[in-house]
Amino acid sequence: MELKLIPIDKPEDLNFILGQSHFIKTVEDLHEALVQAVPGIKFGVAFCEASGPSLVRASGTDDDLIELAKKNAFSLSAGHSFIIMLGAGYFPINVLNVVKMVPEVCRIFCATGNPTQVIVAESEQGRGILGVIDGERTKGIETEADVAQRKQFLRMIGYKL
Repeated sequence: MELKLIPIDKPEDLNFILGQSHFIKTVEDLHEALVQAVPGIKFGVAFCEASGPSLVRASGTDDDLIELAKKNAFSLSAGHSFIIMLGAGYFPINVLNVVKMVPEVCRIFCATGNPTQVIVAESEQGRGILGVIDGERTKGIETEADVAQRKQFLRMIGYKL
């Protein structure tokens, strides 16, 4: 077995969701869940099929995001993994619960806009995702001033009252 570190390639301002599912209809079901959750959403989704032709299957509402999702899925080439690239201004928090509720979805590895590296194990059979490195190493513990700043920021962007 060999371990590989595969970076997610994306523009700095985009968020994505990386997960694992178990069935070829994942692409269609994720597409339907996303457009029902946020009308007009811009996204691309790609899914790595794990048997038969073992293709990257893709869908979405934005051609550039579909291509980006396909490129990242193929770089990972990890069976039954999927990646959803969200358009600028769309955030995982707005769709994560509907993604998790899709019957084929087994797990979510991450939902982030940070630079991300995916830890992949490769054997003679194929590849699997072990985990992710999401963003930077922790630099310290928040102070009272940091707490106040966090609370103010959440209220400023409308996530808390």
